[in-house]
Amino acid sequence: MGENSKFQTQIEMKQAIAGRYSRELTADELVKEEQVPFPLFRRLSQKRANTWIISLFVILHLGAFIATMLVNDCWENSHGDCALKPLRRFSFQPLSENPLLGPSASALDEIGALRKTLLIDNHQLWRIFTSPWFHAGLFHLIINLSSVIFVGIHLEQEFGPLRIGVIYILSAIAGSLVASLFVQDRPSVCSSGALFGLLGTLLSGLIRNWKSYTKKFAGLVATMTFLMTNLVLGLIPYINNFANIGGFMSGFLLGFVLLFKPQQEKLVRNKGGLFDFDAKHFVKRRNTLDKPVQRGAALVIFAFLLAGIIPAVLHSINIHEYCSWCHYIDCIPSKLWSCTDKAFHCEMVNSEHLTLSCPNTGRFRVFPFTNISEARFQDICNLICS
Repeated sequence: MGENSKFQTQIEMKQAIAGRYSRELTADELVKEEQVPFPLFRRLSQKRANTWIISLFVILHLGAFIATMLVNDCWENSHGDCALKPLRRFSFQPLSENPLLGPSASALDEIGALRKTLLIDNHQLWRIFTSPWFHAGLFHLIINLSSVIFVGIHLEQEFGPLRIGVIYILSAIAGSLVASLFVQDRPSVCSSGALFGLLGTLLSGLIRNWKSYTKKFAGLVATMTFLMTNLVLGLIPYINNFANIGGFMSGFLLGFVLLFKPQQEKLVRNKGGLFDFDAKHFVKRRNTLDKPVQRGAALVIFAFLLAGIIPAVLHSINIHEYCSWCHYIDCIPSKLWSCTDKAFHCEMVNSEHLTLSCPNTGRFRVFPFTNISEARFQDICNLICS
């Protein structure tokens, strides 16, 4: 009899707790609750389980860059004409060839970067899925992954690995699809598209939960700083800025679809107590139902964009044919690099040394070797003529 009374008391207490959460999480009273800091300004948790998905993506990107440099093999393919020569096989192309301190154009083509002749003319659509994993050089790798780690870990601890993982992958693919509509006849990689997806998610989360956050304007400034820094980096050859734009649009829309109010989870941790499990279950059920119209509208817009982009890519539509100035969004010419996407023709003279000359410019270059692959020949020809 005593045990039944105790059990009945526990049930009544749980019901009372659930009722209190239902009352506290109404729209009118939630505004009055204590606000939480914007994700970028919140102290990180020390639990490894809270950051496993971003850690996995970073490891995959690092592995892809190591594989890229193995394929590039500057020491062998460029006969030692490399930057950071002590690295031997892992040395980089000279800055005059790759201003981001990375592989050659032919190596990027080989590993799966986007290029017009390969993607459209040769119908190698698999490059849409490989180009988001590669970086154009060491500078690109450091800046991009540092941003991914800082932004991604905060978002993952705030909203969970599943949501952030889905946003990361979909933003990467969507960015690569948009880049395919603007592809030119020079290699480009789309790894920054996923980062821009996270930044878009950060912005939509700020808009969606504006009343729940403190330090909102500081968060907005930080987000725009990340955006502008990486957009400027995307104006250098081999980084596709259209992938960045596509990734940002994707992440922005998916943020409205998948994110929830962070304050609800905070209330659970602070007030759940002995009934933490029941409270979490109750709050998670409410998270799936909040702002259904906003979620639905963002999902419909995202689906319509994909429905328009995918057929355009499959039909090999290139927007550069209709937009004469769009290429300046992707690359701005400089004395330090060239943005041309033309394939040049060079004349080759073999004797004791190899001499390459460009009929268009009259420039030539003499090399202390004669054996050179066709891919490296075209790399050097483009460098001399551009």
